[in-house]
Amino acid sequence: MNMEGHMKVALTGNPNSGKTTLFNAITGSVEQVGNWAGVTIEKKEGEIKKSLNKTNVQVTAVDLPGAYSMSPFTSEESITSSFVKNENPDVIINIVDATNLSRSLFFTTQLLEIGIPVVVALNKSDLTEKKKTTINVDSLSKLLGCPVVETVSTKGSDNGLEKLISTVVEMKGKTQTAPFDSKGVNMVDKSSVEASDKKRYAFVKGIVAKVENRKTSSSSQTKHDAVDRILAHKWLGIPIFAVIMWVVFSISQTHLGPFLADTFVGWIDSLYGIVEGLLGEDVSPVLSSILLDGIIGGVGAVVGFLPLIMVLFFLLALLEDCGYMARVAVVMDRFFKRVGLSGKSIIPMIIGTGCAIPGVMATRTIKNERQRRTTAMLTPFMPCGAKLPVIALFAGVFFDDAAWVGTTMYFAGIGIIILGALLIVRITGEKHARSFFIMELPEYRFPSIKRATISMFSRGKAFIIKASTIILLCNAAVQIMQTFNWQFQVVAEGAENTSILASIASPFAILLVPLGFGVWQLAAAAITGFIAKENVVGTLAVVYGITNFIDTEELALVSGGSDVAQIMGLTSVAALAYLMFNLFTPPCFAAIGAMNSEMEDKKWLWSGIGFQFGMGYVVAFITYQVGTLITTGAVGTGLVPGLIVVAALMGCVVYLVRKGNKRAQEKLALNA
Repeated sequence: MNMEGHMKVALTGNPNSGKTTLFNAITGSVEQVGNWAGVTIEKKEGEIKKSLNKTNVQVTAVDLPGAYSMSPFTSEESITSSFVKNENPDVIINIVDATNLSRSLFFTTQLLEIGIPVVVALNKSDLTEKKKTTINVDSLSKLLGCPVVETVSTKGSDNGLEKLISTVVEMKGKTQTAPFDSKGVNMVDKSSVEASDKKRYAFVKGIVAKVENRKTSSSSQTKHDAVDRILAHKWLGIPIFAVIMWVVFSISQTHLGPFLADTFVGWIDSLYGIVEGLLGEDVSPVLSSILLDGIIGGVGAVVGFLPLIMVLFFLLALLEDCGYMARVAVVMDRFFKRVGLSGKSIIPMIIGTGCAIPGVMATRTIKNERQRRTTAMLTPFMPCGAKLPVIALFAGVFFDDAAWVGTTMYFAGIGIIILGALLIVRITGEKHARSFFIMELPEYRFPSIKRATISMFSRGKAFIIKASTIILLCNAAVQIMQTFNWQFQVVAEGAENTSILASIASPFAILLVPLGFGVWQLAAAAITGFIAKENVVGTLAVVYGITNFIDTEELALVSGGSDVAQIMGLTSVAALAYLMFNLFTPPCFAAIGAMNSEMEDKKWLWSGIGFQFGMGYVVAFITYQVGTLITTGAVGTGLVPGLIVVAALMGCVVYLVRKGNKRAQEKLALNA
């Protein structure tokens, strides 16, 4: 065959049909493969490998998000629908799951109506053989009016991919007749659309009955169903999930992760010593401060934390690949839908306990736009790994290492998320909206170490790009502000309040008086915490001159907890309020950048940041004032100004909720 030119091919199919795996197989690209519906959110392009394309035609494949229909009602389906309809690919490869033919062909019949040549890749053909199910490919091709090629995208050879590509090239410019015609259906009229869909389902069911001969294997079904009856049980599923997550975090945060982190931190410490030796004693304090403590110290913080995240990503990828995470979403859906979220919202929040950045990025798997943005806004309330040093410091100094402190912070985070979701769903006027949750439950399989490793490095790369650049730049800036005054002179010992950082933090300290910690040192530590939450511990050590009590490299209390408490001058209640303020106000700048990327709406972003500030302020105010009243019998300092601020914040929320209720009533009246 000797054909010249270039053509573009769109890969479409239902979630979990093996679409992204097939894309990787024909292009050689490496993209994330997961079990959640819609894991590929953005279209990805790649050239077809020469080993599969024996023609002179250059073929570009575009991997589109998984979709169940061409209706542009979700983020994934909108991308797929707009690309297919507006960018006019030469040919569409429709990946059809051979193990679930009736579900897949609904989408196929819609694609055939567009007028662009369609080639069906009957994927997972090896699984149908194992189940002793046969599909008459020739009959299916005739009934659909398009070529059908059997493929097994997970196999390295004898996989049907070369035949698929040659068929695709041959179909360029050819016409097809749609087997089911829905022209004349009023897409605005709900009843008309539903009637058409019912006819389409009946048509598809008729095709499947003619081409598929299914020999049900009750034993294999029983095994999967028996496992699901336990793992996806409405009550047992939650404690099982908690145990599995405890094991995952125990490995990543306590055992293997810290072991790798210690190795990397050792390398950074060696680099620090080498550079310090090269600089010598006569080097400018400005250069020394920026290079050693700002840049190299910043790299050390990121690299030291990265191994824990990488191990966590690897273990979560294994859980995804074996099919377990899809069950978790189903179990949690019945609880989350009551506060306006869906079962998929739990996944970003779990990841967020390791790091808020990948947690927020994981919200892209949520189809509903409002639920996706709400989850991105609320996920940072879960205490992440960067907040653990802060929790450990305050638990050690003010509460004698009491275990209830850390536990309370996690439960407080969950409570704030539930409250926040309830408020947001009312503010947006969608409290009456029904949450439809379609989750494909893939078959259980032994997870692939290779795929988990690829996923780990892919996510690790995203973490480094989004986090390390921001942290490096901000750390350098903070180091300068802590070290120098406005005349750029090194701040003398005992005159820390003349530093640039002190002068910037002092005005903010006034706002924190009603919360029990209205001094510039604590305000400065909170400000640097927005760069990276670990900075709170290091900044406190510097501004209070207690580096002999706190190891600023390990971010841990060395000794003298009672002395540190006395120097900081906080009561236990005020310390608890300060801890909550740092945990439940906006996350680090890198996480805010991730929020901006996933929300794709500046109004939602700034509303989310405002909501996080307000929530952290109110929680800290209530903790300090109520706690002080209980422990001393008197209210805390700055009660009246604090009440004014809290009342103003609550007034804004009440106003927005009323507006949302009005919008909800208008929607109900419109649909009545």
